[in-house]
Amino acid sequence: MPGCRDSCLSQYETNKLVRIQSVRFGSLKWILKVAVLVVICVMMVLKKEYQEFDPVVSSVTTKVKGVAQMLLPGVGDVVWDEVDYSRASQNKNSFFVVTNVIVTKNQKQGKCPEVLRNETTCTANEDCEKGASDKHSHGINTGLCVKFDVLKKTCEVSAWCPIETETRAPKPALLAAAENFTVMVKNNIRFPAFNFIRRNILPQMNHAYLRSCQRENDSLCPIFRLGDMVREAGEKFSDLAVEGGVIGMLIKWDCNLDWLTRLCLPRYSFKRLDEKESNKTLSPGLNFRFAKYNTVSGGEERTLYKAFGIRFDVMVFGQAGRFSFIQLIVYIGSTLSYYALTTVFLDWLIGTSCYSSEVGHNYSQRKVESVQDQQKCVLCVSHVDENNIRLVRKSLKKSLQDVKPVSVLPRQEDTGHLRAVLCLLQPDVHMNHDARPPPDQEADPKPKAPRPAWCRCSCCAPSSLPQEELCCRRNDGACITSSPLFKQLVLHRPLLEAVLLYRDPLSPPGDGGLTSALRHCAYGQYISWRFGLPPPDVHPAIPSCCVRRVRESYPSPDGRYSGFTPARTNV
Repeated sequence: MPGCRDSCLSQYETNKLVRIQSVRFGSLKWILKVAVLVVICVMMVLKKEYQEFDPVVSSVTTKVKGVAQMLLPGVGDVVWDEVDYSRASQNKNSFFVVTNVIVTKNQKQGKCPEVLRNETTCTANEDCEKGASDKHSHGINTGLCVKFDVLKKTCEVSAWCPIETETRAPKPALLAAAENFTVMVKNNIRFPAFNFIRRNILPQMNHAYLRSCQRENDSLCPIFRLGDMVREAGEKFSDLAVEGGVIGMLIKWDCNLDWLTRLCLPRYSFKRLDEKESNKTLSPGLNFRFAKYNTVSGGEERTLYKAFGIRFDVMVFGQAGRFSFIQLIVYIGSTLSYYALTTVFLDWLIGTSCYSSEVGHNYSQRKVESVQDQQKCVLCVSHVDENNIRLVRKSLKKSLQDVKPVSVLPRQEDTGHLRAVLCLLQPDVHMNHDARPPPDQEADPKPKAPRPAWCRCSCCAPSSLPQEELCCRRNDGACITSSPLFKQLVLHRPLLEAVLLYRDPLSPPGDGGLTSALRHCAYGQYISWRFGLPPPDVHPAIPSCCVRRVRESYPSPDGRYSGFTPARTNV
């Protein structure tokens, strides 16, 4: 279809807008828009949404300084420097400082009783499996059961003897003087996206500065006292030194490269990373073993040290930001949707009980255009004893009187028809209200056939079509055709002739079709009176009693009628 394709290409579709002239809604709309704009601007400034960010890339090196003297059990006074107490950590960017030790001297390769445990206790050699060992063993079983002390025996093992028997760390810590040791942290950082390089030892820091700077007076000093690091982490060094632990040193770099780059400075903070409740933790603290070997009388001996200490993990994080026009455009585009919250809120406000249902219905009718499926006929029903309109679906089995409504809407008054009614009822209208209507307009108080089961006014005629089985009332009562206003608005011939002449002033209908035109005009008058302005795409259904009364007043010459056809409103 080339023609259709060309016409489609030349069309443009847009959304339908409804403008509400209201000072209240207009003021509320601008208040909400200004509030949204303020929030967007504040968040943009606080979170720097106009910048492009790059995470930090860093390297860390440390150097521990300090000397301490301590009394080792069975050894005596010894002096330890950084070579003795500072050990390389297996983790990146961390260092370990020994604060407490358990010493086992003069260990040699030999055979000796295993440490007393449930698994190693024995009474005879048969209890000890030769060559056996487990993850807790200090050596390999020889298969012999030997004395451990005066009362108990254990399996003999080939191991470094004597075996370490002490399990609890000395208290107070033997190297408590480590509290006064210092460490210099050198941190080099880089932001690759901006080709920006920085280090925590600033250009103005010289040798004299590094020898004298202290954290108490200068927060940028890269030399830290171990006791101060533990204290800033919320711990007491003398307690932590007994069994050891893990302290995290956090270096944060948050740099705004839109301003002076010299303001890009590190911020230091400390936090304990392991569980400090030793009585609630399995295997608390931090420890490892190392040995010092020597040769005595041609044989190798060693001194075993079980070292407890503190591991300091240096963690560097942060980001740098620099203005980016693309990021600003992306942020503005992503926040424009927030303005839709104003429309959503106002629509919700109109639909709630804060405003009258008439206002909400009028707004909904103008904003949303309902289109019904052509295969599903929706009928419009109005009862004289209800002040609303029912929308029902056509049924081939149930009478229209008994079909449940799809929805119930308030009646929308037809102001033009209302003005016509008021003019008709004015005293200057020359109409004799006491005069009897013509014989063809006389009301018949009794139906010509027995009352159908669905009838409530006792004036409806039976019908074989379910869509015509409709009464003017929902409940039992007087028929609307007995109302004087029905005769004046629906059946009054001069009024109907005036309406027809108004519609077609130059070509009034001929005498042959005048009765049919008056009949259909009467139907239209009833629809305008009782339905007002029906919703779009629905078909008003006229009650059977009203149809019967109109047909009696303006009958068809041959007695044939088209009946109610939902595709048209005139029947």
